[in-house]
Formats: sequence, C-alpha cells, structure tokens
Amino acid sequence: MMLFSNCLNRIVTTALFLGTCLVGGMAGAQNSATSNSGDSKIRNIDGVAAVVNTGYVTRKEIDDRIAQLQKQGTKLPEGATLRQTVLERLIIEKIQLQNAQMEGISVSNKELDKIVADIAAKNKLSYAELKAKVDSSGTSFQRYKEMLRDDIIVSRYREREVEAKVKISDAEIDNFITERMRAIPTGGTQAQRSAPAVKGAPEEIDVAQIFIPVDASSGAGAQAEAKKKAENLLREARGDVDFMQLGAMAAKESPTIKFQDLGYRTPDRLPQLFYEAIRNTGGGQVANAVVKSPAGYHVLKVLDRRAISANQPQEQAPAQDTASTTPQNIPITQTMARHILLRSRPDLTDQDAERRLQGYRDQVRAKTADFGELAKKYSEDGSAASGGALGWMGPGDLVPDFEIAMNRLQIGEVSNPVKTEYGWHLIQVLERRDAELTVEKQRQFARAAIRERKFDQAYQDWVRELRDTATVKILNVQDAAKSTPR
Repeated sequence: MMLFSNCLNRIVTTALFLGTCLVGGMAGAQNSATSNSGDSKIRNIDGVAAVVNTGYVTRKEIDDRIAQLQKQGTKLPEGATLRQTVLERLIIEKIQLQNAQMEGISVSNKELDKIVADIAAKNKLSYAELKAKVDSSGTSFQRYKEMLRDDIIVSRYREREVEAKVKISDAEIDNFITERMRAIPTGGTQAQRSAPAVKGAPEEIDVAQIFIPVDASSGAGAQAEAKKKAENLLREARGDVDFMQLGAMAAKESPTIKFQDLGYRTPDRLPQLFYEAIRNTGGGQVANAVVKSPAGYHVLKVLDRRAISANQPQEQAPAQDTASTTPQNIPITQTMARHILLRSRPDLTDQDAERRLQGYRDQVRAKTADFGELAKKYSEDGSAASGGALGWMGPGDLVPDFEIAMNRLQIGEVSNPVKTEYGWHLIQVLERRDAELTVEKQRQFARAAIRERKFDQAYQDWVRELRDTATVKILNVQDAAKSTPR
C-alpha cells in the first residue's frame, strides 16, 4: 500500500519523481567565499558556486533547482537564504553521490530503462509519451535519466549506510506498546489512566511536547511566524488526534520542529515554565496556551498524572497495574475509505492539484459524478482500478497527515484536498467498524514507528558527519548563472 509510512518507499518515490525538499543547515564559516585569483578564475570561467571534494556545484545547478521548486509550487524562503539553502542541499547530494560511486554502487542502463518504464506505467503513460512529456517540460530525456540514475544511487547508498545505524530492542518495542496502551484513546473511549494523586499529595506527570525553535535574537517576523505555527498546532492538538502523530507530521513538514514524550517526572524535575503551564491540566489534555521559552515555543500535553507513595524513593514508585502492561489485544476503530491521488511531479503545481481535486469534490457533492468513477479515471496510484478503495485501515496504517484528515470525516463525507508526501488526495469515508489490534500487529507497528523515528535521526546525524568530513569551498552563492561574471 503506497500510503503506508515507510522510509525507503518515501526515498524511492522522491527519487522517481525527482521531487526535492530543502533540508540541512547552512555551511560553516570555514566555507566562506575567498578572494584569491584561483577562485576568481574558477568562478568567472566555469560559473562554479562551490568546490566539493573533487567535484563542484555550478550556479546553473542552483538556478535549475530553484526553477524546479518554483514550478512545483513549493513554498520557498526569500532572498539570499533561498540560494544558500539550495546550494547546501546540492552540496550534500554531491557528497553522497561521490561516496556512493566510490563504494561501487551503480545502476545499469538495462535496470534504468526498466525503472523508467515502471514510472511511465504508474503515470498511465507509454514510454514514448513519458519521453515527450519530459522533453516538453524543458529538460532533455537523457538528462532526466541521468538525474534519475543519480537519485537511485544516492537512495541506495543512504539506505545501506543509515540502516546499519538503526537498532531496535524488544524492550523498546514493549515500552512503546505500553505507552500507547496508556495514553491513546481506543475504540471510541479513553484508555485507562493511572490513579490521580490526592490534592497536595506527591505525584508524577507524563508530559509530551511539540517544540518550534526560534532564536531569541531573531527578528519580529520570525518570532511571529513560530508563534503562529505553535498556536495552529495547539488548536490541532485539542481535537481528536494522536498528539505524537501530530508532532511527527509537523516535523516532516519542518525538520527543525521536535516532538518528544518527556516521561514521568515529579514537578521539581519539569522545567518551571512547563509545570506552571500544566499545573491544573488533567491527563489527556493539552495546556491552555503555548509556552514561550528563550529557545522557542512549546505545545504541551499531559499524557498522564499518577500518585506516588510519599514514603518511597522516587525511583521505586509503585508499578502500574499488571493488567495495563500485559500484552493484550486492543479495541480499535477501523475505517473503510477511498481516495483520488494526484502525485507530486514537476509539471503539476500544488495550486493546480488543489484546484483539480476541489473540482472533483464539487461534482461529488452536487451528485453530478460518482467518487469511485472519478477515482478510476483520474487517480494516479494502484487503487484506481478499484475506484480508489484502500480497504479497512486502522490507527498507524496510513501516513499521519492522511490519517488525521480521514479521521475527521463523517461516513459519506468527502474531504478538502489533503497534501501528503505522495501528492494531493481527495478522501471519502465509506464505513467504520470496531475491531481489535492484535499483539503481533502492535509489535509490527511499534517496530516500524521506532525504526522510522530512529532512521530519521540517524539520517540527519549521518548527513552532518558527511558534511563535516568533506572538503567544501564556497565561491559564489548569490549570482545567478546568467549574471555578468565579477
């Protein structure tokens, strides 16, 4: 199922459709521009923006990447920040490709042709039609294939290198399941929570946060934007939504955002700002307002509050009820839904995708078209043949942004256009039923969730390590390739 949350699928999908996102930080001061004659010669003759080990990134590559992102309708930073961010991303890609090639990772012409044929088939095009479409977009088909080959090589290298860094123990899986059993609403009712402390008695509080960082020295605009983002997340958190899942979705949209469960802590072990904000907040509730700290803005939720014995050391607090931690099937709600997917691709902007899907939604609501027939005709994934049907799906089976939108719909209701990492969706809920999440299924879900979180962190650490150990010299970031050489 293409909507399932899976790191490798996301990487490969990104490679296949040549979608590019802006990640990573700015280059360090040691990579600043230099003014010696050798650098000037390189800059003037070749239009080189940066030398990367034994290769280089040109100003034209920066221009082309920016044009591609603009064509996709991607929201971009402004001014000098845009070119610096794109350059940094290209540097990381160049380092990864160089290392992958040195490791002997390659894609044969025969394999590449098969992959291109698969892309054409998934987009309901013949090989010749795909070639014509690429050529008409302004990129030669040969260049498209070269870029695709590089993306696949880098994806395989990433997966091999980062996968080895991700280790998951049975204890981590057990703890993950226990926390979800305690904190997540199931089967339409609230999960059992610990016995609250008597007023004034010692207690422990389990707090989770979504953190939107912003430097205290940032301008008013950056502060206002971070605060607005935090307040929007707070409103979302007040709804019927998994708080940690909401945090995961926000972190995918903006990699600087962090989310975490702080675990059980006595009030004196919580940041004072946090405790003041949740002092009177019950288990399962979010704080009344966003918390501002010198580091940024925090959205807080109290997952649980429990009493501890006053005559016991803190670390020997009574264990939870055995029944609440023993593995058992969990009652859940499953949803039968269908969707229409318009995949992300260079020739389809976000605005065009939204407009097309809104048109389909209006037709369904006016009863001038059937959702299933529209899905068969227009949906760009394997579910099209069955009218967009996805089958019975439970919590965690779908990527978070899709699942959150689906869970808000009533039976028969059609969503507004919803964006995920795969593209734009129109969703209709057909039916819901009560079911059970088996212990084995819980363990599979826990392993996948832990792996994804660890993979993302391991990947970011790996990228920083690659960047720190590479030899990079920034020559000319700001000039476009068509600018007069200086």
